[in-house]
Amino acid sequence: MNEEYKKKVHKKYEKSLRKGERFWPDSIYKDLLVSFAIFLLLVGLATFIGVKPEPKVDPNDAAYVPRPEWYFLFLFQFLKYFPGSLEWVGAALIPGVAVLSLILLPFLDKNPYRHYSKRKVAITVMSLIVVGIVALTGVAVATTPPQEEVAVAGSISEQIVQGQDLYSVYCVECHGAEGEGGIIQGVEGLEGVELKPISSQDEMYTRNDGSLFDIISYGQPNLGMPPFGTSFGGELPPGDIDALVAFMRYTWDDRAELPPEAAQASAIPALGPDEVPSYEVHIQAISKRYCVSCHRTGKKNNNYLMGTYEDIVSSGDNAPVVVAGDANSILLQVIQRHAVTDANGNEIGVMPPTKELKPEYVDMFVRWVMAGMPETADDAAALATTATAAPEAEATPTP
Repeated sequence: MNEEYKKKVHKKYEKSLRKGERFWPDSIYKDLLVSFAIFLLLVGLATFIGVKPEPKVDPNDAAYVPRPEWYFLFLFQFLKYFPGSLEWVGAALIPGVAVLSLILLPFLDKNPYRHYSKRKVAITVMSLIVVGIVALTGVAVATTPPQEEVAVAGSISEQIVQGQDLYSVYCVECHGAEGEGGIIQGVEGLEGVELKPISSQDEMYTRNDGSLFDIISYGQPNLGMPPFGTSFGGELPPGDIDALVAFMRYTWDDRAELPPEAAQASAIPALGPDEVPSYEVHIQAISKRYCVSCHRTGKKNNNYLMGTYEDIVSSGDNAPVVVAGDANSILLQVIQRHAVTDANGNEIGVMPPTKELKPEYVDMFVRWVMAGMPETADDAAALATTATAAPEAEATPTP
């Protein structure tokens, strides 16, 4: 650096000092303002945009495509070019060299000038790195397949409702719809086994959420309970087991207060005196809670499924199991605890086998069948309107 340039720089420095800006408090004050603005921006993003919910990490889910946050996408893409035994080159060697070059750059480029036009080496190196990062990030965004959308409970109420649905499918046939236990019937390998209630204070007070999670995930093989966690060969990922535990805790532990919205969402709607029940509102809720655990694919149930309206109306080896307007339909007989013999002389036992349905639920099924088995709430409302209008028409005198 020549003397003339030194004098020029010193003169500019003296001029800046005379303007009065100092590190404390001027520069610190500006830094605080910018920091606070960034803080407000982050709070706003978290409040109004938030983080996209994803299911709990499950190492056994081979369908999941792992990916980092956006600021590491360039490394994610970079690793694709170094497969197998070369992975360490893309993961450590080249990124390490790039970071080291930035650290050593001030020592390698000792150019005293500050203007960018006279700092070609530093500007070139930094530009190449930035362009590379941006390009790799863009390629990663464009080529990475979209993640499959998975419904994730966003609140404790949603988690409880999700847990109840899972309990209805996987647990009811052994433990009962209310966790009451009893003698198991119709479950291969466990026929006649008596289970204690899992909804009692003895269970809820003495087991924390972690132990409940472990029991569901690992099972209790010596007691006949299979593992349900994917880590042990079951069907349920960690997020689903968390939902099951939340349902059990908030439903059966009287120390936990069930959120009103969860109670309302999981309740089976009551039926008014003149209301016509529909599958959409009433029957679906009952069958989901009390019937689907046994009457689904893969279970011993005479191929009678109850997962959809079409299943209830038309499936089964003894189809039709239910006929509109027929009070002697097989379905109505068995839920009223009347054993029925099929066309081959085989007895069809009562349903549910361990504990009878509540009278109001049996009444819903009977009224639904006798009304013509409407599928939607609108269909049921139309039938109710027709039934109300018919007596009025008969009462109208003929002129």
